[in-house]
Amino acid sequence: MLQDNRSLVSGLAPGNGAPVSGTGLLRGRMPHASVVVFATLVALMSLVPLGFIGWITINVGWQTVKELVLRPRVGELLVNTILLEALTIPLSIALAVTLAWLTERTNVPFPRLWSWLAVAPLAVPAFVHSYAWVSLVPGMRGLQSGVFVSVLAYYPFLYLPVAAALRRLDPAIEDAAASLGLDPWRVFFRTILPQLRLAICGGSLLIGLHLLSEYGLYVMIRFDTFSTAIVDQFQSAYNSPAANMLGGVLVACCLFLLGLEILLRGNERYARVGSGSARPADRRRLGWFVVPAILLPGTLAVLTLGVPLMTLGRWLYLGGGEIWRLDAVGNAFVQTIVLAVAGGVLTTIAAAPMAWLSVRAPGRFQRLLEACHYYVGSLPGVVVALALVTITVRLALPLYQTFATLIVAYVLLFLPRAMVGLRASIAQAPVELERAAMCLGRTPSQAVRQITMRLAAPGFAASIALSALGITNELTATLMLSPNGVETLATKFWSLTSEIDYVSAAPYAVMMIVLSLPLTLVLYAQSKRTAGQ
Repeated sequence: MLQDNRSLVSGLAPGNGAPVSGTGLLRGRMPHASVVVFATLVALMSLVPLGFIGWITINVGWQTVKELVLRPRVGELLVNTILLEALTIPLSIALAVTLAWLTERTNVPFPRLWSWLAVAPLAVPAFVHSYAWVSLVPGMRGLQSGVFVSVLAYYPFLYLPVAAALRRLDPAIEDAAASLGLDPWRVFFRTILPQLRLAICGGSLLIGLHLLSEYGLYVMIRFDTFSTAIVDQFQSAYNSPAANMLGGVLVACCLFLLGLEILLRGNERYARVGSGSARPADRRRLGWFVVPAILLPGTLAVLTLGVPLMTLGRWLYLGGGEIWRLDAVGNAFVQTIVLAVAGGVLTTIAAAPMAWLSVRAPGRFQRLLEACHYYVGSLPGVVVALALVTITVRLALPLYQTFATLIVAYVLLFLPRAMVGLRASIAQAPVELERAAMCLGRTPSQAVRQITMRLAAPGFAASIALSALGITNELTATLMLSPNGVETLATKFWSLTSEIDYVSAAPYAVMMIVLSLPLTLVLYAQSKRTAGQ
């Protein structure tokens, strides 16, 4: 029996760790039913904002829809959004992959320092980046400024998974390619880059969704996107059909991104049963190139961390001790912690079934459920918030402006963050170990819980931290759904900057960074653990 089990595991494991087709990977008895039911319930919940937009569309009539969608303003916003995505994502990929290669595979001095500084910008909210740069360069505005600040704020979402993937790769594959006569560049593009595809696709999708839903960053630099236009419409008319139609176009943009990511991701498998070579990959000597190699992470650290910290330090100096109102700042700090922890844990729990299905049992229905989990992350918080306001007012008035409704909004908004971390982590936990555990008497649920979930634990922790980071910095949904008396650091910061009181807003920005920094450390530590370091 033991010999049969060994044959089962070894016979199904890829010998060299290279991606292989996942078709027919999952056969036999697996805990599908309960997982599919739970994932379906979460998907139905995520469809609430889309149903809200559809309900508004039916009420206003197709003629009005045509007039609101097919107009020059929508075309202008669509062009702005396409240009923003088309410029920011490739630049972020190039920057993240280059930086990850330098810190993980070369002899650049102080690699751990540069690696940490590459992740640290996640602790600075995107609208604080914008606040810092606008304070330093008041003339910053338009597409170029939007792309510049967006790359600085969001490239760490790509750096983290790419660096972790590089640490996990078996160097024997690269040695084999080099022994066949391939030069270093061809080794990289033919053997290393294809194995980074899952990490690059997941991080790019996350950045793309953030670009679609970001509001505060682009308001400050006066660059019009669908999100800024939707908020403007809702501020001028609470239940504006025009804003809901813009939300519908935004959903279409998200579905396009999802389809593109699925097409590029493919069905390849990236897990292996064996750990591969125990030795670390050899670090390439940079020689005379070491100086420009240091300049890249050093310059990035100045742009992503130096400028915000310098700007905040200047405003804090100008304000003195009087701007530190401990009762107000402390109250916002505690309330933000409570919401971030509760929302992060619940979001990860809600995303776990779908993440498991997308890796272990891919199919058309599962892809549809996965799209439902992802699309809602592209919506601005104001659309999700108004959908929940409408439902609670009409159907469940006691839930109107309660913590429960606010947490539901957070779960919907940050499902994509949790999905990306969980999916990549589960994909690297070999399914053969689950099957071997079942052959040894474990039930399917026990096999998943005791084997896969333990192996994927770093991904769970990273997903909680990613979601909590988003909740800490979330703005529009919190403004609309928070109960009376609840003020987070983000909402207090935004209310003060809206009044052009940058000095009084500085303490709240500092406290957001202080709160986000430990979560960023968790992400960094978990990426190291994922690589077995």
